[in-house]
Amino acid sequence: MIRVMFVCHGNICRSPMAEMILKETVRQRGIADQFVIASSATSTEEIWGDRGNPIYPPALDVLRRHGIPVEPHYAVQLKKSDYAAYDYILCMDSLNLRNIGRMLGADRDGKIRKLLDFTDAPRDVSDPWFTGKFERAYADITEGCEALLSHLERSGKI
Repeated sequence: MIRVMFVCHGNICRSPMAEMILKETVRQRGIADQFVIASSATSTEEIWGDRGNPIYPPALDVLRRHGIPVEPHYAVQLKKSDYAAYDYILCMDSLNLRNIGRMLGADRDGKIRKLLDFTDAPRDVSDPWFTGKFERAYADITEGCEALLSHLERSGKI
């Protein structure tokens, strides 16, 4: 079983988009039973009491336009115990990477990376919260998910 946790700041745009995109991609390839895929936030800004906010409507719209099924999702915060529970903790940008380090401590097993580190052009996933460019974020995330799967294939994990 390959366990993947996607992480962004609020868990209402990029990380749930990545979660839904990868879930659909592995489903289409017939390998969904080999994965556990989730997402979380470094902050609590989108979490009120016991329940977080749902996927931000423009992020939801872009997923639906691309035919990505969307499961019910509410923002949750990354927990220290997630380090042991997941094989890959993949964040969207450098700020997320720094915050995850503060939250989880040393990455002794090399699990924490930016999603686009798996591509030929490592960079941050475009943040649509500030730009409104949800299609750009979708393209970045899709590229990263495909590159992750290629990495897993090359390493013999799938």
